[in-house]
Amino acid sequence: MKNLSQIKREKMISFLEKLRKKHDDEETLIAINEIEIALTEKKYGLVWEEHTERVDEDLLNNIPILTEVEELKINKGKNQKYNFIIEGDNLHSLKLLEKTYNGKIDIIYIDPPYNRGKRDFCYDDDYLRKDDEYKHSKWLSFMNVRLKLARTLLKEDGLIFISIDDYEDAQLKLLCDEIFGDNFINKFIWKRNSSSKTEKDKFTVNTEYVYLYSKSKKYKLNNAYKPLADSTKKMYSKDDKDGRGKYRLYPLQKPKDPGPETTYDYVDNTGKIWKCPPKGWRMTYDKLKALENDNRLYLEADSLNEKAYWNERTNEGKRIDTLWNDLPENTAGSKELERIFGNKDIFDNPKPVELIKRCLEISNKNAIVLDFFAGSGTTGQAVMQLNVDDGGDRTYILCTNNENNICQNITYERMKKIQDEFPHNLKYFKTDFIPKFSSLENEKSIREMMIEHIKELIELNYRCELDGINNILIYDEEEFDKIITEKLKNNIKLFIISDIFMSSEQQFLINQKNIEIIEVPEYYYREELREVGEL
Repeated sequence: MKNLSQIKREKMISFLEKLRKKHDDEETLIAINEIEIALTEKKYGLVWEEHTERVDEDLLNNIPILTEVEELKINKGKNQKYNFIIEGDNLHSLKLLEKTYNGKIDIIYIDPPYNRGKRDFCYDDDYLRKDDEYKHSKWLSFMNVRLKLARTLLKEDGLIFISIDDYEDAQLKLLCDEIFGDNFINKFIWKRNSSSKTEKDKFTVNTEYVYLYSKSKKYKLNNAYKPLADSTKKMYSKDDKDGRGKYRLYPLQKPKDPGPETTYDYVDNTGKIWKCPPKGWRMTYDKLKALENDNRLYLEADSLNEKAYWNERTNEGKRIDTLWNDLPENTAGSKELERIFGNKDIFDNPKPVELIKRCLEISNKNAIVLDFFAGSGTTGQAVMQLNVDDGGDRTYILCTNNENNICQNITYERMKKIQDEFPHNLKYFKTDFIPKFSSLENEKSIREMMIEHIKELIELNYRCELDGINNILIYDEEEFDKIITEKLKNNIKLFIISDIFMSSEQQFLINQKNIEIIEVPEYYYREELREVGEL
């Protein structure tokens, strides 16, 4: 079979060679080279008109930093790690997370804009319209840079879940295949609503999708289960009033493959003989007798049955598949917000907590969870709620802009309002900038300005608070000597900015009091200092 595209491409490249021989001016040769590069670029996959964003261009002349809003700090969880909300464009937040969480995030869940052309996707401070000829290209450019950063943040066994609907479903799949390679795991179908509302010339849409990708083949999926159906629950109707609770009858007949150890007539303790089923019993005679002696056999029916107790179930129900029609629908998310805030319509189409809990259940119980399209904060609540449900120790990082005060008035307020039910610690950071280049004399160096905001990066990195008591940030040797001689306590952490020489006496004190010395990593600021010529 001939590759017609390749033949056509080779003819055009051959013609370019002829042009090269006829022209020797630099401008023409550069143009020919660019044409050849374009001809030999990737020929399969997603192709779009790449666009830049203002927020991306901000990074050309500025360095993103974090500043804490101290009055929004919440201390409710005793001896617990901190969770974080980062207010600002999520591209800038991801750049900062790249410094502190590169290869450290266990699970990412995002619910990005669906680009329906209904004021849901704001690009460069303007909502994209349905008739924008570059609407898909702008959305892809927007998602491409963020998903590439997301991949760098994931652990080698990390997972990412992405919610989407039909508008960008096909584009998202191709984009993720490029970024995550051959690491697509599943596409889940979520029953979003039961509406019978129809659109002209279309059928009713009741579903959305959740894509699951991994960073590598090293991932492991924990089991998650659908709740038992009501009809199954009703089967647990019997109760002997012996404290074990309700039970159902579970057949003891073997479904297939009879064997000599399970082929016998059973004689119960009353002397009644239970004839061997056609394919034998599910267990040996001794095990069956042990069940009877423990009052776990039901002897009042025509066939022999085991008592299967509701309280002894190993899981809630059937292991999940790719059809998530057992979860609450989208209206549940709005009702959850209404219950928390006491009023309706404060956020459009929030996801229900149970949907995100389903995603989190698949990862480990100590996961660091990131959502960089945090919106109303459902992911944060899902993390805390699931920790209570299964005893996990998950923490969250939520990133969102503050358009219409959403971050402070909704995302943060939601986390604050659920504190009585799900107490935890929280810090609130904002993204800001310091200029990379300045012509002003006697101004602070870039290093000095970055050091002024190093505290937030350390707290984010170690999920702690630099309180000056148990976690102490030290800037120079003079301060280090003072801390060692005056304030040294047992079992504290000292975060040291620069290389500090320790005397043998100081080293002895540190070892004696079990002090942990942590050097502030160079990668917090190395790249920027090299760029501006300070390194």
